Amino acid sequence: MPNGAHVTNHATSPMAMARARHALMQAGLDSSVPLEAASSVTNEVWLTPQHVVRVNRRPNQRLRREAMLGPVLPAEIGYPMVVSYGGRLGADYLVLRRVPGRPLAHCWPTMSPAERRDAIHQLGAKLRRLHMTPGPADLPRIDAPQMLRGDTLSPVMSLLVALDQVRSLPYVDPGLIDDVENLVFELTPAIEPFESQFLIHGDLTFENILWNGERITAILDFEWARTSPPDVDLDVFLRVCCLPQLHVADAYYEVTRPEDYADVPWWLQEVYPELFAIPRQLDRLRLYSIAYDIRDLTMFPPLAVAEQLHEHHALNRLRGAVTGRSHLDLLDASSGVS
Repeated sequence: MPNGAHVTNHATSPMAMARARHALMQAGLDSSVPLEAASSVTNEVWLTPQHVVRVNRRPNQRLRREAMLGPVLPAEIGYPMVVSYGGRLGADYLVLRRVPGRPLAHCWPTMSPAERRDAIHQLGAKLRRLHMTPGPADLPRIDAPQMLRGDTLSPVMSLLVALDQVRSLPYVDPGLIDDVENLVFELTPAIEPFESQFLIHGDLTFENILWNGERITAILDFEWARTSPPDVDLDVFLRVCCLPQLHVADAYYEVTRPEDYADVPWWLQEVYPELFAIPRQLDRLRLYSIAYDIRDLTMFPPLAVAEQLHEHHALNRLRGAVTGRSHLDLLDASSGVS
Protein backbone atom coordinates (compact mmCIF):
# COMPACT_ATOMS: atom_id res chain seq x y z
CA MET A 1 0.00 0.00 0.00
CA PRO A 2 1.86 3.11 -1.17
CA ASN A 3 2.91 5.62 1.44
CA GLY A 4 0.48 4.44 4.09
CA ALA A 5 -2.55 5.62 2.14
CA HIS A 6 -5.62 3.45 2.41
CA VAL A 7 -7.79 2.16 -0.45
CA THR A 8 -9.34 4.91 -2.56
CA ASN A 9 -12.00 5.17 -5.20
CA HIS A 10 -10.46 5.70 -8.65
CA ALA A 11 -13.65 5.30 -10.69
CA THR A 12 -15.56 8.50 -10.04
CA SER A 13 -15.12 10.81 -13.04
CA PRO A 14 -17.40 10.99 -16.10
CA MET A 15 -14.49 9.79 -18.23
CA ALA A 16 -14.02 6.75 -15.98
CA MET A 17 -17.70 5.91 -16.31
CA ALA A 18 -17.45 6.34 -20.08
CA ARG A 19 -14.55 3.88 -20.17
CA ALA A 20 -16.59 1.34 -18.19
CA ARG A 21 -19.59 1.69 -20.50
CA HIS A 22 -17.33 1.32 -23.53
CA ALA A 23 -15.94 -1.92 -22.06
CA LEU A 24 -19.47 -3.26 -21.57
CA MET A 25 -20.37 -2.37 -25.15
CA GLN A 26 -17.20 -4.03 -26.48
CA ALA A 27 -18.10 -7.14 -24.48
CA GLY A 28 -21.52 -7.25 -26.16
CA LEU A 29 -23.34 -6.32 -22.94
CA ASP A 30 -25.89 -3.64 -22.15
CA SER A 31 -23.86 -0.47 -21.66
CA SER A 32 -26.82 1.50 -20.27
CA VAL A 33 -27.18 -0.48 -17.03
CA PRO A 34 -26.72 1.32 -13.69
CA LEU A 35 -23.07 1.54 -12.61
CA GLU A 36 -21.81 1.65 -9.03
CA ALA A 37 -18.24 2.77 -8.42
CA ALA A 38 -16.20 0.42 -6.24
CA SER A 39 -13.01 1.07 -4.28
CA SER A 40 -9.68 -0.07 -5.65
CA VAL A 41 -6.00 0.69 -5.16
CA THR A 42 -4.88 0.39 -8.77
CA ASN A 43 -7.86 0.21 -11.16
CA GLU A 44 -11.14 1.91 -12.03
CA VAL A 45 -13.76 -0.60 -10.86
CA TRP A 46 -17.49 -0.48 -11.58
CA LEU A 47 -20.28 -2.84 -10.56
CA THR A 48 -23.42 -3.65 -12.54
CA PRO A 49 -26.13 -5.99 -11.25
CA GLN A 50 -24.49 -8.89 -13.11
CA HIS A 51 -20.91 -7.90 -13.88
CA VAL A 52 -17.74 -6.22 -12.64
CA VAL A 53 -15.82 -3.91 -14.98
CA ARG A 54 -12.17 -3.18 -14.21
CA VAL A 55 -10.16 -0.67 -16.23
CA ASN A 56 -6.39 -0.39 -15.87
CA ARG A 57 -5.05 3.08 -16.68
CA ARG A 58 -1.38 2.12 -16.45
CA PRO A 59 0.52 1.01 -19.58
CA ASN A 60 1.38 -2.46 -18.27
CA GLN A 61 -1.61 -4.65 -19.26
CA ARG A 62 -1.75 -6.32 -15.84
CA LEU A 63 -5.36 -7.24 -16.55
CA ARG A 64 -4.26 -9.25 -19.60
CA ARG A 65 -2.33 -11.53 -17.27
CA GLU A 66 -5.37 -11.90 -15.04
CA ALA A 67 -7.57 -12.74 -18.03
CA MET A 68 -5.11 -15.55 -18.81
CA LEU A 69 -4.97 -16.75 -15.20
CA GLY A 70 -8.68 -16.78 -14.40
CA PRO A 71 -9.60 -19.90 -16.39
CA VAL A 72 -6.75 -21.97 -14.91
CA LEU A 73 -7.45 -21.16 -11.26
CA PRO A 74 -8.96 -24.05 -9.25
CA ALA A 75 -12.71 -23.92 -8.71
CA GLU A 76 -12.22 -23.74 -4.93
CA ILE A 77 -10.89 -20.18 -5.31
CA GLY A 78 -14.26 -19.01 -6.59
CA TYR A 79 -12.70 -16.70 -9.15
CA PRO A 80 -15.49 -15.24 -11.32
CA MET A 81 -15.96 -16.18 -14.95
CA VAL A 82 -14.04 -13.96 -17.37
CA VAL A 83 -16.60 -12.47 -19.77
CA SER A 84 -14.32 -10.27 -21.86
CA TYR A 85 -10.87 -8.73 -22.03
CA GLY A 86 -9.76 -5.99 -24.40
CA GLY A 87 -8.92 -2.34 -24.81
CA ARG A 88 -5.67 -0.63 -25.55
CA LEU A 89 -2.43 0.06 -23.74
CA GLY A 90 -3.21 2.51 -20.95
CA ALA A 91 -6.91 1.63 -20.92
CA ASP A 92 -7.28 -2.13 -21.06
CA TYR A 93 -10.32 -3.65 -19.38
CA LEU A 94 -11.54 -6.88 -17.85
CA VAL A 95 -15.23 -7.76 -17.52
CA LEU A 96 -16.10 -10.47 -15.01
CA ARG A 97 -19.28 -12.20 -13.90
CA ARG A 98 -20.26 -10.74 -10.52
CA VAL A 99 -20.00 -13.13 -7.55
CA PRO A 100 -22.33 -12.76 -4.52
CA GLY A 101 -20.74 -11.32 -1.43
CA ARG A 102 -19.12 -8.22 0.02
CA PRO A 103 -15.43 -7.52 0.63
CA LEU A 104 -14.40 -9.23 3.85
CA ALA A 105 -12.80 -5.95 5.00
CA HIS A 106 -16.23 -4.31 4.97
CA CYS A 107 -17.88 -7.12 6.94
CA TRP A 108 -15.08 -7.62 9.47
CA PRO A 109 -15.96 -4.85 11.98
CA THR A 110 -19.39 -6.38 12.76
CA MET A 111 -18.45 -10.07 12.60
CA SER A 112 -18.20 -12.14 15.78
CA PRO A 113 -14.85 -13.69 16.77
CA ALA A 114 -16.21 -17.13 15.80
CA GLU A 115 -17.24 -15.87 12.36
CA ARG A 116 -13.87 -14.22 11.86
CA ARG A 117 -11.97 -17.36 12.79
CA ASP A 118 -14.14 -19.47 10.49
CA ALA A 119 -13.54 -17.05 7.62
CA ILE A 120 -9.76 -17.25 8.09
CA HIS A 121 -9.90 -21.04 8.25
CA GLN A 122 -11.79 -21.03 4.95
CA LEU A 123 -9.25 -18.62 3.50
CA GLY A 124 -6.37 -20.83 4.61
CA ALA A 125 -7.82 -23.85 2.82
CA LYS A 126 -8.29 -21.85 -0.38
CA LEU A 127 -4.83 -20.35 -0.11
CA ARG A 128 -3.22 -23.78 0.29
CA ARG A 129 -5.06 -24.94 -2.84
CA LEU A 130 -3.82 -21.90 -4.78
CA HIS A 131 -0.25 -22.55 -3.65
CA MET A 132 -0.52 -26.06 -5.16
CA THR A 133 -1.57 -24.70 -8.58
CA PRO A 134 1.12 -24.61 -11.29
CA GLY A 135 1.51 -21.30 -13.08
CA PRO A 136 0.88 -21.22 -16.85
CA ALA A 137 4.11 -21.57 -18.80
CA ASP A 138 3.23 -18.62 -21.04
CA LEU A 139 2.25 -16.22 -18.26
CA PRO A 140 4.08 -12.91 -18.90
CA ARG A 141 6.52 -11.80 -16.20
CA ILE A 142 5.41 -8.86 -14.08
CA ASP A 143 7.25 -6.17 -12.12
CA ALA A 144 6.07 -7.58 -8.80
CA PRO A 145 5.59 -5.49 -5.64
CA GLN A 146 8.44 -7.41 -4.03
CA MET A 147 11.54 -6.76 -6.19
CA LEU A 148 12.76 -10.37 -6.01
CA ARG A 149 13.18 -12.81 -8.88
CA GLY A 150 14.04 -16.48 -9.23
CA ASP A 151 15.38 -16.23 -12.79
CA THR A 152 18.50 -14.15 -12.09
CA LEU A 153 21.90 -15.02 -10.64
CA SER A 154 20.71 -13.76 -7.25
CA PRO A 155 17.08 -13.14 -6.27
CA VAL A 156 18.01 -9.67 -4.98
CA MET A 157 19.74 -8.33 -8.11
CA SER A 158 16.82 -6.07 -9.06
CA LEU A 159 16.52 -4.95 -5.45
CA LEU A 160 20.19 -3.96 -5.27
CA VAL A 161 19.87 -1.92 -8.46
CA ALA A 162 16.86 -0.13 -6.98
CA LEU A 163 18.76 0.56 -3.76
CA ASP A 164 21.41 2.42 -5.77
CA GLN A 165 18.68 4.47 -7.43
CA VAL A 166 16.99 5.28 -4.12
CA ARG A 167 20.27 6.28 -2.49
CA SER A 168 20.53 9.31 -4.79
CA LEU A 169 16.95 10.55 -4.35
CA PRO A 170 16.39 13.95 -2.70
CA TYR A 171 15.45 13.78 1.01
CA VAL A 172 16.77 10.22 1.32
CA ASP A 173 19.51 9.64 3.91
CA PRO A 174 22.25 7.61 2.13
CA GLY A 175 23.27 6.19 5.49
CA LEU A 176 19.81 4.65 5.91
CA ILE A 177 20.06 3.01 2.49
CA ASP A 178 23.52 1.69 3.39
CA ASP A 179 21.99 0.08 6.48
CA VAL A 180 19.16 -1.37 4.38
CA GLU A 181 21.64 -2.75 1.85
CA ASN A 182 23.68 -4.42 4.60
CA LEU A 183 20.49 -5.98 5.94
CA VAL A 184 19.61 -7.25 2.45
CA PHE A 185 23.00 -8.97 2.14
CA GLU A 186 22.53 -10.49 5.60
CA LEU A 187 19.04 -11.81 4.86
CA THR A 188 19.45 -13.00 1.25
CA PRO A 189 20.64 -16.55 2.14
CA ALA A 190 17.29 -17.07 3.91
CA ILE A 191 15.37 -16.99 0.60
CA GLU A 192 17.82 -18.91 -1.59
CA PRO A 193 16.92 -20.65 -3.81
CA PHE A 194 14.01 -18.36 -4.71
CA GLU A 195 12.20 -20.70 -7.07
CA SER A 196 8.70 -22.10 -7.46
CA GLN A 197 6.44 -23.48 -10.17
CA PHE A 198 3.30 -22.69 -8.18
CA LEU A 199 1.11 -19.61 -7.95
CA ILE A 200 0.74 -17.01 -5.24
CA HIS A 201 -1.95 -14.33 -5.14
CA GLY A 202 0.40 -11.39 -4.70
CA ASP A 203 -2.04 -8.91 -3.12
CA LEU A 204 -3.83 -10.77 -0.36
CA THR A 205 -5.91 -8.08 1.36
CA PHE A 206 -9.38 -8.40 2.87
CA GLU A 207 -10.66 -6.08 0.14
CA ASN A 208 -9.89 -8.88 -2.34
CA ILE A 209 -11.89 -11.56 -0.49
CA LEU A 210 -15.68 -11.84 -0.81
CA TRP A 211 -17.83 -12.96 2.15
CA ASN A 212 -21.57 -13.74 2.00
CA GLY A 213 -22.18 -13.98 5.75
CA GLU A 214 -21.37 -17.68 6.00
CA ARG A 215 -18.56 -18.45 3.61
CA ILE A 216 -15.88 -16.98 1.40
CA THR A 217 -17.38 -16.94 -2.08
CA ALA A 218 -14.32 -15.76 -4.01
CA ILE A 219 -10.76 -14.52 -3.91
CA LEU A 220 -10.42 -11.70 -6.43
CA ASP A 221 -7.86 -9.46 -8.17
CA PHE A 222 -5.10 -11.77 -9.39
CA GLU A 223 -3.25 -9.13 -11.40
CA TRP A 224 -0.12 -9.56 -9.23
CA ALA A 225 -0.33 -13.36 -9.19
CA ARG A 226 2.83 -15.18 -10.26
CA THR A 227 4.92 -18.23 -9.47
CA SER A 228 6.84 -17.61 -6.26
CA PRO A 229 7.52 -19.22 -2.87
CA PRO A 230 4.19 -19.41 -1.01
CA ASP A 231 5.21 -17.32 1.99
CA VAL A 232 5.58 -14.25 -0.24
CA ASP A 233 1.80 -14.03 0.17
CA LEU A 234 2.38 -13.41 3.86
CA ASP A 235 4.05 -10.06 3.16
CA VAL A 236 0.94 -8.11 2.18
CA PHE A 237 -1.29 -10.29 4.39
CA LEU A 238 0.67 -9.48 7.55
CA ARG A 239 0.72 -5.79 6.66
CA VAL A 240 -3.07 -5.99 6.63
CA CYS A 241 -3.13 -7.75 9.99
CA CYS A 242 -0.84 -5.19 11.64
CA LEU A 243 -2.13 -2.00 10.00
CA PRO A 244 -5.56 -2.91 8.61
CA GLN A 245 -6.84 0.68 8.50
CA LEU A 246 -4.34 1.37 5.71
CA HIS A 247 -5.81 -1.38 3.53
CA VAL A 248 -9.54 -0.65 3.54
CA ALA A 249 -11.87 1.56 1.52
CA ASP A 250 -12.38 5.13 2.69
CA ALA A 251 -15.83 4.46 4.13
CA TYR A 252 -14.46 1.78 6.49
CA TYR A 253 -11.32 3.55 7.66
CA GLU A 254 -12.78 4.83 10.94
CA VAL A 255 -14.32 1.48 11.98
CA THR A 256 -11.28 -0.65 11.16
CA ARG A 257 -9.29 -1.42 14.31
CA PRO A 258 -5.94 -3.26 14.54
CA GLU A 259 -7.12 -5.12 17.65
CA ASP A 260 -9.81 -6.83 15.55
CA TYR A 261 -7.07 -8.39 13.42
CA ALA A 262 -4.64 -9.37 16.18
CA ASP A 263 -5.52 -13.10 16.10
CA VAL A 264 -5.70 -13.43 12.31
CA PRO A 265 -2.13 -14.68 11.67
CA TRP A 266 -2.49 -17.38 14.29
CA TRP A 267 -5.90 -18.46 12.95
CA LEU A 268 -4.31 -18.83 9.53
CA GLN A 269 -1.48 -20.82 11.08
CA GLU A 270 -4.01 -23.22 12.65
CA VAL A 271 -5.33 -24.33 9.27
CA TYR A 272 -2.20 -23.79 7.12
CA PRO A 273 0.73 -24.49 9.48
CA GLU A 274 3.23 -25.32 6.73
CA LEU A 275 3.04 -21.75 5.45
CA PHE A 276 4.61 -20.66 8.75
CA ALA A 277 7.10 -23.50 9.05
CA ILE A 278 9.69 -22.44 6.49
CA PRO A 279 13.20 -22.12 7.99
CA ARG A 280 14.25 -18.54 8.86
CA GLN A 281 10.66 -17.40 8.35
CA LEU A 282 11.03 -13.99 9.99
CA ASP A 283 14.22 -13.23 8.06
CA ARG A 284 12.44 -14.09 4.83
CA LEU A 285 9.52 -11.83 5.72
CA ARG A 286 11.85 -8.97 6.60
CA LEU A 287 13.49 -9.23 3.18
CA TYR A 288 10.12 -9.39 1.42
CA SER A 289 9.05 -6.30 3.32
CA ILE A 290 12.20 -4.36 2.40
CA ALA A 291 11.82 -5.33 -1.25
CA TYR A 292 8.21 -4.12 -1.22
CA ASP A 293 9.09 -0.82 0.43
CA ILE A 294 12.03 -0.07 -1.87
CA ARG A 295 9.82 -0.51 -4.91
CA ASP A 296 7.25 1.76 -3.29
CA LEU A 297 9.94 4.37 -2.69
CA THR A 298 11.05 4.28 -6.34
CA MET A 299 7.44 4.81 -7.44
CA PHE A 300 6.65 7.52 -4.87
CA PRO A 301 9.89 9.42 -4.09
CA PRO A 302 9.75 11.45 -0.86
CA LEU A 303 8.89 15.15 -1.06
CA ALA A 304 10.39 15.91 2.35
CA VAL A 305 12.73 14.41 4.93
CA ALA A 306 11.49 11.34 6.80
CA GLU A 307 10.48 13.27 9.94
CA GLN A 308 8.04 15.38 7.91
CA LEU A 309 6.41 12.46 6.09
CA HIS A 310 3.49 10.24 7.06
CA GLU A 311 4.62 7.73 9.68
CA HIS A 312 3.84 4.92 7.23
CA HIS A 313 5.56 6.42 4.20
CA ALA A 314 7.92 3.91 2.57
CA LEU A 315 10.93 5.85 3.85
CA ASN A 316 9.75 5.53 7.44
CA ARG A 317 8.82 1.88 6.93
CA LEU A 318 12.43 1.24 5.87
CA ARG A 319 13.70 3.04 8.96
CA GLY A 320 11.51 0.74 11.00
CA ALA A 321 12.96 -2.30 9.26
CA VAL A 322 16.55 -1.47 10.22
CA THR A 323 15.71 -0.36 13.78
CA GLY A 324 13.44 -3.26 14.71
CA ARG A 325 10.23 -1.19 14.66
CA SER A 326 8.58 -2.48 11.48
CA HIS A 327 5.05 -3.84 11.22
CA LEU A 328 6.56 -7.33 11.62
CA ASP A 329 7.85 -6.31 15.04
CA LEU A 330 4.26 -5.62 16.08
CA LEU A 331 3.60 -9.34 15.87
CA ASP A 332 4.03 -11.52 18.94
CA ALA A 333 7.41 -13.14 18.31
CA SER A 334 6.41 -16.10 20.46
CA SER A 335 3.53 -17.01 18.15
CA GLY A 336 3.45 -18.19 14.56
CA VAL A 337 6.22 -16.22 12.88
CA SER A 338 9.69 -16.94 14.16
